[in-house]
Amino acid sequence: MTATLSMPETRALPFRICGIDPAAVAAAFALDADGLAAIGAVRVIAEAGGGYPCRVTLDEAEAGEELLLMNYEHQPALSPYGARGPIYVRRRGLDRAGPLVLDHVPAQIRTRLLSVRAYDGADMIVEAEVVEGADLEPLATAWLARPEIAYLHVHFARRGCYAARVERA
Repeated sequence: MTATLSMPETRALPFRICGIDPAAVAAAFALDADGLAAIGAVRVIAEAGGGYPCRVTLDEAEAGEELLLMNYEHQPALSPYGARGPIYVRRRGLDRAGPLVLDHVPAQIRTRLLSVRAYDGADMIVEAEVVEGADLEPLATAWLARPEIAYLHVHFARRGCYAARVERA
């Protein structure tokens, strides 16, 4: 009798999660404290225990890593919902060409309380919901199945910081 190993079925999600483009933030790492202050940023060192989610790599910075806490325009749309807010970015990952695109919900997002906002093609909010990160997949799947929804923005609900963009795959 020959045993066969059953592999779990993998499926592609109907959406992708996008980090920010490293080109948008890389130059800030060359600035001194005064230069950072001029753009509304500060240099920080990650402490043990987490709480430093990098928006470029979509994972947590490790204790001792250098990051910038900076004000970032995550919704540049010319609409009432144009917005900017605080984000962490770290050096690691800044050498990549273009934004990181994931076909899964990363732990950084999956383990936090989220505020999810759905936008239409005119960058107007169509839906908004607060969900546990583990519930992002079914919510994003349902919302992006609706033709009037163009994309989603995910924010960390407790601090309000922008986390990532979600688009159709």
